[in-house]
Amino acid sequence: MTISTTTPLLRRALLADAAASGGTGIAMAALAATLAELLRVPAGLLFWAGIVLLPYAAALVFLATRDELPHWTVRVVIAVNALWAVDCIALVVLARLGKLPSVDPNLLGACFLVMQALVVGGFAELQLVALRRVEGGRRYA
Repeated sequence: MTISTTTPLLRRALLADAAASGGTGIAMAALAATLAELLRVPAGLLFWAGIVLLPYAAALVFLATRDELPHWTVRVVIAVNALWAVDCIALVVLARLGKLPSVDPNLLGACFLVMQALVVGGFAELQLVALRRVEGGRRYA
């Protein structure tokens, strides 16, 4: 198993992701009904997506505060972020094609989902760059 010292870049990338995920999760869970009216995205989808983000944010904080990390843990974070980004775009596209009759975001809702995809995709890219830098100075446990 490859384990490396956590670098400042990786730590900051994980903490920024945790802050964004936690803040978004709290907002989506607490304001699901209000956001649903504003975005025309089902309140249940917003609420449960927000709930899912809370333990994810806590896990990111946990990882960011470790002095050393197995590389696979960061790869899982990158994969989850990439999947979230793809899912946000897929939700917009499938809704526009009429394939998701229960989801019909308005323009603001579509922008909200696309922005989530861009931000989360950006975190995945930043974490990948940080992991590649860490792997340059590998050591094996």
